[in-house]
Amino acid sequence: MGKAIHDNESQVTYLKQRLNLFVDVLDSIDPEQADIDDIDRLIEMIDDIETKVEQFKKSE
Repeated sequence: MGKAIHDNESQVTYLKQRLNLFVDVLDSIDPEQADIDDIDRLIEMIDDIETKVEQFKKSE
């Protein structure tokens, strides 16, 4: 795994990158062709981001 992120600037940068990745994945999904696996993948990404936010809050 990657190294730990401790400073606020790096944490914000990390979260922005993850959110941008989420938006890219969301944009790439064709609503007419989306299936439950696509939705599960998006929910998993949101859960991972939420987990990181909570970890970063605790490290302040």
